[in-house]
Amino acid sequence: MTTSTQATPEAAADPAGAPARPAGLPGAILHWIGGAAAPSADGRVLDVADPVSNTPYATLAAGGAGDVERAVAAARAAFPAWAALGNRERATVLNRIADAVEAREEELAAFESFDTGLPITQARGQARRAAENFRYFADVVVALGEEAFRVGSQQLNYVVRTPVGVAGLITPWNTPFMLESWKLAPAIASGCTLVLKPAEWTPLSASLWPQILTEAGVPAGVVNIVHGLGPEAGQALVDHPDVPILSFTGSTATGRHIVRCSANRLKTVSMELGGKSPVVVFADADVEAALDSVVFGVFSLNGERCTAGSRVLVERPLYEEFTRRLAERAERVRVGLPGDPATEVGALVHPEHYRRVLDYVETGRTEARLVAGGGRPEHLPEGNYLRPTVFADVPRDARIFQEEIFGPVVAVAPFDDEHEAIDLANATEYGLAAYVWTSDLKRGHRVAHAVESGMVWINSHNVRDLRTPFGGVKASGLGREGGAHSIDFYTESKIVHVMLGEVHTPRFGADEQH
Repeated sequence: MTTSTQATPEAAADPAGAPARPAGLPGAILHWIGGAAAPSADGRVLDVADPVSNTPYATLAAGGAGDVERAVAAARAAFPAWAALGNRERATVLNRIADAVEAREEELAAFESFDTGLPITQARGQARRAAENFRYFADVVVALGEEAFRVGSQQLNYVVRTPVGVAGLITPWNTPFMLESWKLAPAIASGCTLVLKPAEWTPLSASLWPQILTEAGVPAGVVNIVHGLGPEAGQALVDHPDVPILSFTGSTATGRHIVRCSANRLKTVSMELGGKSPVVVFADADVEAALDSVVFGVFSLNGERCTAGSRVLVERPLYEEFTRRLAERAERVRVGLPGDPATEVGALVHPEHYRRVLDYVETGRTEARLVAGGGRPEHLPEGNYLRPTVFADVPRDARIFQEEIFGPVVAVAPFDDEHEAIDLANATEYGLAAYVWTSDLKRGHRVAHAVESGMVWINSHNVRDLRTPFGGVKASGLGREGGAHSIDFYTESKIVHVMLGEVHTPRFGADEQH
């Protein structure tokens, strides 16, 4: 379990703008291997800082190959007994995990907001969604059936599902606890054991998993957590010969690297990667609803979300009005301390990422027309803050049109007809999500079918249905998770053929040769 060298009492933000430190903040975050807290084998640690003051608040065990080896060994040892449990027994454990998550909603939200810079109101929603992931997959495995196929009266063929084995889960720094739950819940529901490698920038909420799992009665070794850097701990997990399945959420560049590394052992992979999702707004759209969706979709979660509608394509008759109103709304978005309930955009996660986003803003100034934001809020002289930023008249070859920025920055461009809208929507290497706004539902369906993306919302913002497949095309990923697709990913399907009638096999070699 995570240890604390000194629990930090809850305190209000000081006049200089430092964040409130959550009660019970740990001084050291350790690995969780075989049901016990563990430092790194070589004793190495990393500093972890909050994104408001950029001051270290804890040390993080820096895992390497030896720590991953211990975690995989623990997962392998726990696998036979966990895989042998009935679906109902595993579902009971998942529901207890959900109960434990819900009981910690405020603590989780406070940790997540402090560590990632997310506004506290949005962090609370992440905690609730995490609990729902476990409840949902508990229901899925209880209701899960297996297929059977009858060939007349002669043969019966049936499918048996078996868990794959030890799963390697590598998760990103944005909304970390909830995204960890997306992978943890279906993996353990399916009967897999696992090793989780959380993002090193935002490990704080993951430090609560050991308490939650222990309270829920998860056997030791079913879930193991190794912290550390991607090129060290993450690479060791990707390369380990006893980890046959990998689920990764993160950048396209890292996803490509993982796929290349996993090819030698033909590992099963699921890659949920980057996005540059278009929002197509036709002139006949409900303008108020579309505007609300665009503002929320790109600026909520500080713009650090893979499905953000970061390219807004507006039909020309509506273009000037929509762009003006979008800029006005962006200027009124409340940027502030993550712990303030009035805050709508908080601090970006890390100075390195903050510099990257600012570089894109400077590039955008040379490529397009800046109509809102573009700099630090005057009332926040310190921390990783950026005013919500809107660029208009963005050409299709601009970097801010083509590349994922992953911050509160949106590119707006006009189109003249449906054909051009589809062309612009598909004019990037990404294909994760898309949004279409029109009162003509026939056109909405046509555009939804023509856009190259794994998910499309018509006249809606990003409302997630846990039963549906989640994933992208092109550079946005490989495979699908969500609903039954997650169970398919974490299990192997074996077909058993049974002959019920007389066997009539051609009798090669039965006749004597003369």
